[in-house]
Amino acid sequence: MITGIVGYRVRSGEDVEPTLRKLTSHAMQYPGFVSAEALVSEKDFTVIALASTWETLENWKTWQDSRITKDLLRPEGALLTEEPRITTYRIMPAVEWR
Repeated sequence: MITGIVGYRVRSGEDVEPTLRKLTSHAMQYPGFVSAEALVSEKDFTVIALASTWETLENWKTWQDSRITKDLLRPEGALLTEEPRITTYRIMPAVEWR
């Protein structure tokens, strides 16, 4: 399993919920999508992340590289103030930590 995190900064006072809903519903249409959750920084409410879980790295990359995803995360729009930061993690169950 893979968790992909898209972190970005939004303009203060902007309503990000519609964009988060679009990103999530778009992801749900892709093979391998497992779940998604939106995270908002407690220190700075303009810092937001969308963490999504995928069955494979290829599933995540397909969604990440899609035109619709790129359009929704384009910083030139009224919502984002900078390029999103995208990171990918492989999920390692805690039982493997021994």
